[in-house]
Amino acid sequence: MNKKVLILGGGFSGVEAAIFLRKEKFEVTLISNREYLYVYPTSIWIPVKKIKFEDACIPMSSLEKVHGFHWVKDEVVEIKAEQGKVICKDQEFSDYDHLIIAMGAGKRKYKGRENFLSICGAPSEAIQLKENLDKLIQKGSGTIAMGFGGNPHDKSTVRGGPAFEVLFNVNNYLKKKGIRKNFKLIFFAPMENPGAKMGKKAPDFMDNYYQRLKIDKHIGKPIKHFENDGIVFADDTKIDSDYTMYIPALQGHDVITNASDLPLSKAGFIKINDNCEVQFENSNNTSVYAIGDSSALEGPNWKAKQGHIAEVMARNVAFNISEKEKGSTKRKGYREHLNVLCVMDSGDGAAFVFRNDTKEIIFPLPIIGHWMKKGWGWYFKNSKLNKIPRLPGM
Repeated sequence: MNKKVLILGGGFSGVEAAIFLRKEKFEVTLISNREYLYVYPTSIWIPVKKIKFEDACIPMSSLEKVHGFHWVKDEVVEIKAEQGKVICKDQEFSDYDHLIIAMGAGKRKYKGRENFLSICGAPSEAIQLKENLDKLIQKGSGTIAMGFGGNPHDKSTVRGGPAFEVLFNVNNYLKKKGIRKNFKLIFFAPMENPGAKMGKKAPDFMDNYYQRLKIDKHIGKPIKHFENDGIVFADDTKIDSDYTMYIPALQGHDVITNASDLPLSKAGFIKINDNCEVQFENSNNTSVYAIGDSSALEGPNWKAKQGHIAEVMARNVAFNISEKEKGSTKRKGYREHLNVLCVMDSGDGAAFVFRNDTKEIIFPLPIIGHWMKKGWGWYFKNSKLNKIPRLPGM
């Protein structure tokens, strides 16, 4: 009888783990409360109408059919990992040999959270961003403020790239409509050096973007709270805003931090070793794994939680579980694969960013960069559905 693997979460890492475990002939059950895999990197184009919402979704039923795993639409409410039990809203799961936790992360809480939308929040927020932008354009003028925050307990949790991308895409959108001069655009962040994870050249590179696109910058002041007409900072200064998009840094998922027996970092992420095995303090249980945003990454200060790292972790776990069941000691770790990789889209071009322990690369890709990212989105969806072959390592 095939061994059974239970996966919690239907994002990048959970789906990738399911795909590769099925290649190894495991019986796989994946629990997700969404009916689709949401492609966050392409959702940046929903507010500016370059794509429709459904274009950023891959139906879970299609993935289930193509790859042969079993998808259960349910919501995890408690994880008793050491007891071998997962409790969901509608049922409990205990009949499994290996557990993979890929539930993503929570977001840092802010007073006045209802006064901003996030492109990295619930998928429905992308639609709201589009609708609110339409209303502001109908009004004819206004101030648009976009930014991202950090987590002092874990610097890998910053989601900066999408904030830049939405800001630059909105700039391009307004420019194409011939109304850019009627709007003030502001980038804001509480840290002194936003974008530093991209490398030493990044701050000057981004400043050139702001100057060329006539985007104001407000950085280095902690955020006190959000209001319906702006952002108030710790020194009680305020940015007035008619349209606020903000990406809070990640923190531990609420279920993982409040309703699990998992060992956690200070920021609420699951402690793992290089092989993605959960590191229980008083147990030698090696059949529980955490991947993607749910896990606490170890590595250099510039490390970042990104989709391609989550997928590497997923493929590694599929390999490691397979080797373990064969009685082999072969294992694959994620740390050697850590890097920052991004094609940062602007609507009419992009910037290529790459960083690892030995290299820091950042340069503009006018026009072609935008089509590279569009091409990646097409490749991602079609390769996940086995409509086209997957490229090695992607």
